[in-house]
Formats: sequence, structure tokens, C-alpha cells
Amino acid sequence: MFVSGGFELTLDLLAQKAADCRRCPLADSRRTVVFGEGDPRSPLLFVGEGPGEVEDETGRPFVGPAGQLLTQILASVGLSREGVYIANMVKCRPPGNRVPTRQEVEACWDWLAAQIALIRPRVIVTLGNTPTQWFLGGSEGITQVRGTFHRWKGGIEVFPMYHPSYLLRNASKAKGSPKYQTWLDIKTVKERISLLCPTPRA
Repeated sequence: MFVSGGFELTLDLLAQKAADCRRCPLADSRRTVVFGEGDPRSPLLFVGEGPGEVEDETGRPFVGPAGQLLTQILASVGLSREGVYIANMVKCRPPGNRVPTRQEVEACWDWLAAQIALIRPRVIVTLGNTPTQWFLGGSEGITQVRGTFHRWKGGIEVFPMYHPSYLLRNASKAKGSPKYQTWLDIKTVKERISLLCPTPRA
């Protein structure tokens, strides 16, 4: 928790405030604000691009086909959805599931920044180009930077991975394929978290 306007702000209160957000035109077409979910004490935060159709209907992040694959990726190394925190760069679905614009990401950034401040993750896994380029401040594509750790504000480490939707379009599991690389990447993440947090945080 941290103090904002004289009161302690929690993720629940932040979600209530975000539910009324109209900072960008995405609010005009959304059904639901998809705030985020998971363990608020987790040292591991996953950040995607934006909600899809299923997420817009349910109000939950990563519950469509890409989300189901993310759950499988986590389970492959003994991690669960409930044990990490999952959010997106923008909280409202871009029309047609298009990539959010820079202006939309900027308008929504305060919400994600506040989530990060409250959760205090040790590692942020960026899924795909949009969050990766935002956090790293560059224009390199995900294929160039995935699988490597980068230092961010406050000592937080950023680790880019392929977005699960990209893996759905590239189904090969052959050695060197995106799916194979993702399996190696999530193992690396698990090992890093085990090193940084040998015991659960209070």
C-alpha cells in the first residue's frame, strides 16, 4: 500500500478508480476495464499488450486462447496463475484486438505504474513488442531481446518473452522455434525468482 491524497491506496481501491477511467477513446468501445489479477505479493509480474474479446467480456486478463497457453507455460515450471500477477499495458480492449497506440499506452500508464508500485515485483516479464519496447525504451523487436534480463527502475529486472498469441500462430515445438525458446525462457525466469526470493515474501 502507499498513501495517495491522504489515504492508503490498495490494488482493490485502484481497480475501483480505474473502472471509471475515460482518459482515452478506448473507453468508448470497451465493455469492461480489465485491471489485472493474481497474487499482489508476488515477486513476478507479467505484462501483456491489452485485453482481447474474451477478456473484455469477463474483466479478467489472459483468459482467452493466449491466456490458456500462458497458464500452460507457467505450469510447465511449477508456477500458477494464482501465484503471479498478470496485467496489460492498457486496461481496455483496442478495437479488433489491434496493437494499442503509443497515445493509448501513455494515457493508461499511470494505472500500471501504480500497480507496480503496490506489488513491488522483482521481475517484470514483458510479453511481446508493446510492453517490451515501453519498458526498455527502444525499438528492437522481441526476437532481438527476448530471453535476456534488463535493469529497470528501482532495481526491478525486465525479462522479455514472446506473447502467447504469437506462439499460437507458430505452433512448431522444434528446437530453436519460438515455443522451444519460450520453454527455455520460463525456466530462466523460475530460476531467477528462486535466486532472488528463496523464501516467500511476507
